[in-house]
Parts: sequence; C-alpha cells; structure tokens
Amino acid sequence: MSVEIPFAHRVQLELRRARKKHGAMQSDPHAWAVIQEELDEFRDAYRAQPKNTIAMLTELIHTAAMCQRAAEDLHLVKQEQL
Repeated sequence: MSVEIPFAHRVQLELRRARKKHGAMQSDPHAWAVIQEELDEFRDAYRAQPKNTIAMLTELIHTAAMCQRAAEDLHLVKQEQL
C-alpha cells in the first residue's frame, strides 16, 4: 500500500534539504538561475519519451521549493517556520 504525501509537504521537505545543503540565495540573479535550472529539468522530463512522470513531479517539487526559497531569502515574504 502506497502512502501519498501531499505536494505542499514534499515542497517543505525539499526546501529544508536545499537550505541545509546550499544555504541562502544571495541575489536576484542567483535565484533566477536556480529556478531556471529546475524549470529546464522539468522540461527535459516532460519531453522524455516515454514521458517521465516521476521526474516531472520531482522537478515541480524542486521548482516550487526554490520559488519559496527565493521569496524568503530575498526578503520578499517572511520565512515560514519549518
């Protein structure tokens, strides 16, 4: 039996992992580059034949986490307590 982990919870887990591994984003260009890289990886998974839905989900989680990380690290929103 498979337990479905909610998307938002997966994003929070990825955000925590990324912060621990990479620290804070220091600039707008850095945030842009990280988010663009995640979107490129999603595009690659989407274009794969056959389509790699597991990789697509993984990259969407990574993208969402990096968007939240950028918003918080660049002080656009208050950082959520994880």
